[in-house]
Amino acid sequence: MDVLMPLHLTLDAGGRITGVGPTLRKLAPGLRLRGTAFFSAFELRRPSGVEDMAGLRAQAGQRLHLSLRRATPMVAFRGVVVPLAGGMGPDGAGPNGTGLLVNLSFGIGVVEAVRNHALTDADFAPTDLAVEMLYLVEAKNAVMDELASLNGRLQGARVEAETRALTDTLTGLSNRRALDRCLADLVAAGRPFGLMHLDLDYFKAVNDSFGHAAGDHVLVNVAQALRERTRVGDMVARVGGDEFVLVFPEMTDPAVLRATALRLIERITEPMPFQGQVCQVSASIGITESSRYTVPAIEQMLIDADGALYASKRAGRGRALFQGDGEDRQSA
Repeated sequence: MDVLMPLHLTLDAGGRITGVGPTLRKLAPGLRLRGTAFFSAFELRRPSGVEDMAGLRAQAGQRLHLSLRRATPMVAFRGVVVPLAGGMGPDGAGPNGTGLLVNLSFGIGVVEAVRNHALTDADFAPTDLAVEMLYLVEAKNAVMDELASLNGRLQGARVEAETRALTDTLTGLSNRRALDRCLADLVAAGRPFGLMHLDLDYFKAVNDSFGHAAGDHVLVNVAQALRERTRVGDMVARVGGDEFVLVFPEMTDPAVLRATALRLIERITEPMPFQGQVCQVSASIGITESSRYTVPAIEQMLIDADGALYASKRAGRGRALFQGDGEDRQSA
């Protein structure tokens, strides 16, 4: 019986456990089952109301649902009871004095039982299909783990590719594509925003005097300066060689925008050491904001900010001017 039914119990006529299968012993190493009353060791859940040997004999051949008391973690079984000797009476119950054989299985809880108790195929009958099912479960788990890992790698690669597609490779700022997406989202949501077009002053002189490596160094430092002097939710994009566009959601107060622009110019004007030399640039800024337009049109706002930028340069550079100051310009 240990080979054919490793989860079996044998009971004497009084209901005490006289035999315990090897797998059942493995499930309850700290419990002394042999010699214990069956109903003290097991809880019969279905059918309900069975509390003695007479009731248990009456269930011979029927499916039982039971659990092992005091087992940690709890182990649930399905089982069937058959008389050990004396045959079956006309009422379907074994005669009084007959011992019982209780054969148990894990049912659908076999996977959890294997995991909780470190069971192997040696703990099951050779003909038990649970072993084959366990192999299928393990194969499925291995495949699912691999698919999850693959999906994670693909998701990471997709996010990385999207980030690269929206990022300027030199400065790490957003690029023109990201800027267009940001502006379109703000207009579609009806959110007000300020817009600045910034161009570096004297940048060509840095390239001519110290080389393009110095120019790249300046651009990286300017990008860092723009990050430091803007808010977390603001957009800073490099849209050309030394041109940047900044977007400020919910910021349309002209005084606040002008003060922000002047702080940016002040920070960019700070000397930038490079290989024993000092690079010095400034910045000119053109400003507009969405409330100046009956219906904000992105291209028109960019054109107007660009016009204000070049007005700043004509006025002497290192300045921040608004598009159409004192005018009531509207988009076409």
